[in-house]
Amino acid sequence: MTRVAIIGAGPSGTAQLRAFASAQQAGAEIPEIVCYEKQSDWGGLWNYTWRTGLDSAGEPVHGSMYRYLWSNGPKECLEFADYTFEEHFGRPIASFPPRAVLADYIKGRVEKAGVRKFCKFDHAVQDVEYDEASEQFTLTARNLIQNTSTSEVFDYVIVATGHFSTPNVPKFEGFDTFNGRILHAHDFRDALEFKDKDVLLVGTSYSAEDIGSQCYKYSVKSVTISHRTAPMGFHWPENFQEVPLLTHVSGNTAYFKDGTTKDVDAIILCTGYLHHFPFVDESLRLKATNRMWNEDLYQGVVWEDNPKMFYLGMQDQFYTFNMFDAQAWFARDVIMGRIATPSFDDMKTHSEAWLKREATLETDEDLIWFQGDYVKELIEQTDYPSFDVEGVNQTFMQWEKHKHDDIMGFRNNGYKSLMTGTMAPKHHTPWLDALDDSMESYLQESTDTDK
Repeated sequence: MTRVAIIGAGPSGTAQLRAFASAQQAGAEIPEIVCYEKQSDWGGLWNYTWRTGLDSAGEPVHGSMYRYLWSNGPKECLEFADYTFEEHFGRPIASFPPRAVLADYIKGRVEKAGVRKFCKFDHAVQDVEYDEASEQFTLTARNLIQNTSTSEVFDYVIVATGHFSTPNVPKFEGFDTFNGRILHAHDFRDALEFKDKDVLLVGTSYSAEDIGSQCYKYSVKSVTISHRTAPMGFHWPENFQEVPLLTHVSGNTAYFKDGTTKDVDAIILCTGYLHHFPFVDESLRLKATNRMWNEDLYQGVVWEDNPKMFYLGMQDQFYTFNMFDAQAWFARDVIMGRIATPSFDDMKTHSEAWLKREATLETDEDLIWFQGDYVKELIEQTDYPSFDVEGVNQTFMQWEKHKHDDIMGFRNNGYKSLMTGTMAPKHHTPWLDALDDSMESYLQESTDTDK
């Protein structure tokens, strides 16, 4: 029996489990699967923990999730083609769910598929090595409950751990003696911590955009956003300002490249994440930056130096859940012999064409269409349910416009499902006023009509 290891049971890992379950339901014989997940449940980053630093087993805390997070993109752009929000919740819901709702949706699909039997929870993978002679992998994992390590042999390995867990932490002069709090977005947990405080955000990524908005929603005194190349340019509230790159701090005073200063109580580094796979042998390890196309991955999935090794979800992302599905279905079909990988040179040629196109991209809109074309190419090669990729792209275009029209109100808009054709109902409470992010509150309000 062919044996397959999946590392991680977040959105990418559960997509892979669902892909194999789909084939099995259609009558195919699937490999023996073992999915290792160091958390006690599936969901990956969508699980929330108050912990930062190390978890109870001494492992680095995987999650970067914080309280009060609501989706920053329309749910219609990430909806599973084989399991809609309407099927899961029994009715249409608004377009920007909070964390608990999305976590429930992810888990609902794999619970229905009956794939928990493949999972080893509370298991942290420590080492993955490949033996050229046997053409097999040896994977060593630590049982975090029993504090024991065991090794198993596999024919294929799929790394589905994501790349938003290991923070990229720059250092600026004066940090050692700063009189306030310094943290990376990875360790941000509760906007109420910064109520009535002056906060400096370094970076212009989605985490800066959303953490700034969260802090405003929960009554921060002011938000200053420091950029390296260009400001985000949204219509921010009056207590926001965008400034050039931070140069140094002294006491509580932050100094910027244009000579201006700002006294702040806290500095939050929204400076991105590292692709970090210390458990993978050097010869198998993806070394990448956050970009739309990763070198060394054929079809963005297959490790070109060893096509028995796969990586899911390693790109910069506009598409998320349904892109992970498209990748998982492709990886499944390679493993099951339905898709043949070409020669090393042909794999490189394929990747080089995408890399060349990536180099021409200038705007977020360009990036969205690029990634949409990538998803479309993947699903055309498998039996993943076809969906309107161009429609998803157009929804992203509307979303981009709504953000630039009203950065604090864009979540009040609704969009049409590309899977069911249903228009999302309007959420009863405007996002800025919706202080309860529980699933119970959200679903109750989502069924109300405007009164």
